[in-house]
Amino acid sequence: MTEIRTPRLILRRWHDDDLVPMADINADPQVMRWVDDSSPHDLEHTAEAIEQWEEEWDEEGFGLFAVELLASGELAGFTGLSVPEFLPEVMPAVAISWRLGSPFWGQGYASEAAHATLEFALQDRGLDRVISISRAGDDASENVIRKLGMVLERETVHPVYGFPLRVHTIDLTEFQA
Repeated sequence: MTEIRTPRLILRRWHDDDLVPMADINADPQVMRWVDDSSPHDLEHTAEAIEQWEEEWDEEGFGLFAVELLASGELAGFTGLSVPEFLPEVMPAVAISWRLGSPFWGQGYASEAAHATLEFALQDRGLDRVISISRAGDDASENVIRKLGMVLERETVHPVYGFPLRVHTIDLTEFQA
């Protein structure tokens, strides 16, 4: 089982008891504001998503980690790596992403988890490049992207929803782990 410990977090594979807390995060309109069509996701949709994330782990050797607070054991959300097939123009690529519940915002958890994920991508999976795809206007994600040292590669439009996207990249051979 793949697990990463940071000073405050455990990044790990998904457990059955993660479903309800992740569904609560996905049901929050504030959290989902920048995700897909911005609509909250229910328990069933979250269960399907976790199943897909676990399948990606099995198929690709990487995926989205459940992010757990070390001190309390609470599920804060996810961070990890995925193949952004929804955006063919960037393929082949591996993208880093994150989603945390609103009680966990503004405390540096997303940056801490994302930094550990980039180290994992470079050191454990041998990737030399990772991208991040953010929705234009998502300042919180842009802040994390800057902290990771990623640079803007292109601006484009979501092929399904039509809103502007920003694609950032980092050359992991130059990444300061």
